[in-house]
Amino acid sequence: MTNAQAGGTYLYAVLAGSQGVGGLGPVGVEGGEVYCITAGEVCAAVSRVSRMRLRPERRHLLAHQAVLRRLMEQGTVLPAAFGLVARSDEAVRDRLSERRELFLEQLAQVAGKVEMELKVRWSAAELSEYFVALHPELSAARARLKGRHDVSREELIEVGKLFERLREADRDAHTERVAAVLREQGLELKRNPLRGEHEVMNLACLVPRERVGTFEAIVEAAASGFDDHFTFEFNGPWAPHSFTELASSASAGQV
Repeated sequence: MTNAQAGGTYLYAVLAGSQGVGGLGPVGVEGGEVYCITAGEVCAAVSRVSRMRLRPERRHLLAHQAVLRRLMEQGTVLPAAFGLVARSDEAVRDRLSERRELFLEQLAQVAGKVEMELKVRWSAAELSEYFVALHPELSAARARLKGRHDVSREELIEVGKLFERLREADRDAHTERVAAVLREQGLELKRNPLRGEHEVMNLACLVPRERVGTFEAIVEAAASGFDDHFTFEFNGPWAPHSFTELASSASAGQV
């Protein structure tokens, strides 16, 4: 594979060097042929692309995910975030050599495992009203302001801060409660960033492939005791994005 043409080498994943990439064909981003770059005991699944920076267009994202799914069928992968592009095959090979020990360590960690995502949300339409009913101190703080015409901005801010403190404390408590059940099942966890005030937790769970079918039962056990104000949702299996440093080893979208 030559690097004489313009563009770059697009990275999908790092694999154990003995795995290689077999039979994927021209299924990569921009219809590129997926091939393998090897450096000793590790290799990278890549394809050529026409430019160094790619927009996260739907067709590109779908191609990226499709390649990862195919690679997962063949073995263990360290998935790359979308948009990692090297200037050449040689640059990819150099990075593989430089970080070989880290990649081998991570490949051993996720061998035979996939990522499942567990999200929990508060289902109350008005979260502030739910918290007022749940926490007497917040109810009392708001009652002190009710009916007054001289409420200051500082007083409103203090009530808002109290709500935020209680929400964060409840998030931490609920997350630890659920995580304890998952850890009892031997699952490794990562807490992902939350989106929106209604989200209680977003957990990435590293699950052995043979236990994916029983993950729903594990979630049901973790949800036991939570009332109808909570909604549990899980998705997957995915490549173990949350358990690799591959994406953070790059900057500005380049390997």
